[in-house]
Amino acid sequence: MNSFKKMIMIRKLQTIQPSILLQYAKKYDIPISSQQAEIICEHLKENMYDPTKVSDRTAMLKKLAQITDMQTAKRCNQLFQQLIKQYGVENMF
Repeated sequence: MNSFKKMIMIRKLQTIQPSILLQYAKKYDIPISSQQAEIICEHLKENMYDPTKVSDRTAMLKKLAQITDMQTAKRCNQLFQQLIKQYGVENMF
């Protein structure tokens, strides 16, 4: 995988703001509250997840399920898989 693209993804995760996260959630019809968005963003800032690693994605989804619920975490995983295919970057994951 291109290390530059990987670095951009990781940086985006660490710097996302709750308001932006809420915009994405609304766009993709994923129900999260403002408080949950704040908790999620704070968690992402504190942890350096690499979304290209299965173990890191699994850890992120488990934490998301704790913050929200299992249905939301499953929906996010489905969306993630859909976007990977949509943008033709399957080989990166």
